[in-house]
Amino acid sequence: MQKVILGMSGGVDSSVSAALLKEQGYEVEGVSFILWQAQDKFSGCCSLSSAQSAGRTAGRLGIRHDALDVREEFSRQVIEPFAEAYARGMTPNPCILCNRHIKFPFLLKQAESRGADFIATGHYARVERVPGARETVVLKKGLDERKDQSYVLYLLREEELRRLVLPLGTKRKQEVREIAQAMGLEAAHWPESQEICFIEDNDYCSFLEKHNPSLNSPGPIIDGSGREVGRHRGIHRYTVGQRKGLGIPSLTPLYVTGIDIGKKAVYVGAREDAACRVIEVNQLHWFQKPDLPVFRAAVKVRSMMKEMPATIELNGDTVTIVFDERVWAPAPGQSAVFYEEDVVLGGGIVMPLLPGFSR
Repeated sequence: MQKVILGMSGGVDSSVSAALLKEQGYEVEGVSFILWQAQDKFSGCCSLSSAQSAGRTAGRLGIRHDALDVREEFSRQVIEPFAEAYARGMTPNPCILCNRHIKFPFLLKQAESRGADFIATGHYARVERVPGARETVVLKKGLDERKDQSYVLYLLREEELRRLVLPLGTKRKQEVREIAQAMGLEAAHWPESQEICFIEDNDYCSFLEKHNPSLNSPGPIIDGSGREVGRHRGIHRYTVGQRKGLGIPSLTPLYVTGIDIGKKAVYVGAREDAACRVIEVNQLHWFQKPDLPVFRAAVKVRSMMKEMPATIELNGDTVTIVFDERVWAPAPGQSAVFYEEDVVLGGGIVMPLLPGFSR
């Protein structure tokens, strides 16, 4: 019997994954990661309370379960880079950082120490293994397009992808909930978690200011004509595409169109000014690097947005992406992930637009 180490958050997806893997004949062992210390009023994935819930589910399914305290590593590898990025006018995706530096490396370490064949999570994506002289492993979208999570997995290392099993890749969310309900699992009726796990009440500003009080540094808010139309209390409060919370009287809606860290300036304009056709991307990671210096692919710039067709030009350690149509608010610090149909080719980090750079 092959053994698999499953990351269990306590939620419905990982709970059903445990049940499906056991049904498929694996010896399943669950591991929960305690990433942060929640307040009594605040609980969610990756907290002590969620690990306890995962333990109860594992007990009901008759599988081993352990909880690992990785708060120190999570703070160093995820929270600190997250806060530092906001201080530079960027909008990072902490789930991608966590997958890269915490969840999958630690799952792989547990698999190696326990003699397990595979690792698994409850992500909605697929891993396809193509036999050959050297087996090829491909990351693909989940079949449920509304829940597809391949975007947040684009930074996986080859050794992690080769050992990965994703039992929900061919499932739809409603089907997963129905399985959980039929089995009487604790998480069957839990609501979807849409917020960042370590930020209470979705209050980014308070969290960032506690982490770095120097962020409360005011500066100008400038419109498209170069006129100062207001003052802000810190660039960490803004991201490209933002409309709410600007505090500027205007007859027409204004959106954040850019942030200049050097000038501590926030730029605003009409909605169309927050869209662009051309972006540059660095910190590249490839599953399948194209042979040609210029190639076509679909590119997704936010986890919940649809990917858009584009031409991509390789420039050494960066790429230039020219979309066929203007794309809404690609924010510096977010990831741009490249797809060929439903296959993930790779991705990288959206760079700030330079002055005069064509939008």
